[in-house]
Amino acid sequence: MKSLDNVLALILGGGRGTRLWPLTQQRSKPAVPIAGKYRLIDIPISNCINSGLYRIAVLTQFNSVSLHRHIARTYFFDAFHVGWVQIWAAEQTMATVDWYQGTADAVRKQLRQIRSTHAEYTLILAGDHLYRMDFRPMIEFHLDCDAEITVAVQPVLREDAGRFGLLKRTPEKRITDFAEKPTDPAVLERMVSRDDPARPFLGSMGIYLFKTSVLHELLENSTHTDFGGQVLPEAITSHRVFGYDVDDYWEDIGTIRSFYETNLALAQPDPPFNFFDPQRPIYTHARFLPGSTIQHSRLENVLVAEGCCLINTVIRNSVIGLRSQVRDGSEVVDTVMMGSDDYDDYSCRLPGPEDPVPMGIGRSSYIEGAILDKNVRIGMDVQIRPFPRGTDLDRDRYVVRDGIVVIPKNTLIPNGTRIGPE
Repeated sequence: MKSLDNVLALILGGGRGTRLWPLTQQRSKPAVPIAGKYRLIDIPISNCINSGLYRIAVLTQFNSVSLHRHIARTYFFDAFHVGWVQIWAAEQTMATVDWYQGTADAVRKQLRQIRSTHAEYTLILAGDHLYRMDFRPMIEFHLDCDAEITVAVQPVLREDAGRFGLLKRTPEKRITDFAEKPTDPAVLERMVSRDDPARPFLGSMGIYLFKTSVLHELLENSTHTDFGGQVLPEAITSHRVFGYDVDDYWEDIGTIRSFYETNLALAQPDPPFNFFDPQRPIYTHARFLPGSTIQHSRLENVLVAEGCCLINTVIRNSVIGLRSQVRDGSEVVDTVMMGSDDYDDYSCRLPGPEDPVPMGIGRSSYIEGAILDKNVRIGMDVQIRPFPRGTDLDRDRYVVRDGIVVIPKNTLIPNGTRIGPE
């Protein structure tokens, strides 16, 4: 295989992230915390590093300050290493005053920077997927097939077909047909690719490997703004486009429901994604935090990050993020608690009745079916319960998405508040 130094990895920083709002109210999708201590951007960057790909660019645009800060603090190589992780932000230039209009347009606007790397191949990744993948076999497949474009594909459930770009292949795995998120029964029937009745389709994972010269050709000679819906369907008629098989855990963190359920699954026995792989770790910002303190508490299927203090509490089926404080007599069930960026004056101790509401969850509160974003302050005797699935509400101090109660970042919930169906 040719040197991996010939491969440039481009990670798309995501658009406005409206389906993940309010988690994206103050940050981009790849900066959203996951699994207690990581951010979504850590997944593709770690996969690149573990695959020996050390030239990585992250394309950013919306609410990017938090993402920039995290990458700058986390991913830096020493002066004797050839690798780098760079931010390529959307910018106005003499050639264009437009911001990124889509995935393909974002890459088009960075063609000059791509050209300057002299990379022979360009690997394009999403910044908001949870998966572990060694990209080296895909690169070898690309070279063995003399492909101009390779798309990572996986089996797709029939009920999920409308969420994916579906494709058909020849026995040699060359892609001959592509349909972006089809719902027409006739199109779905045409795209059946497998004998498995439950997973009859092959879907794109949003992982594309291009010959860089072909990438330039396709983008410079068109105004297409999207890879899945426009660039790929056109390219299969004129270029050698192949599908590389992946049949492993992969989750698109695109909605509040998928974010919530994916996090809770990580706290269960035998979780679908393993953060404990010593050979292929997931990297993140190194913090110097004390070990978590758990006093007189009962925990069942709970993922607890560092620096937490849990006092006389019951927690079940939940994720408890960095520096979380859960105080005397409270119960937390089926909840994603992202924790805090800092400690306050009441960390790991009980505030008095006249003290202000401290960071974390106050005494004698009950929290179920919720997402508590960073730096949330939940007062004493607060009750939060889930709404029926499909419920969407917008309130001053909380929102409900698909029945899940979301408390936005830095929100204070006063003592005695009741949130839930009447």
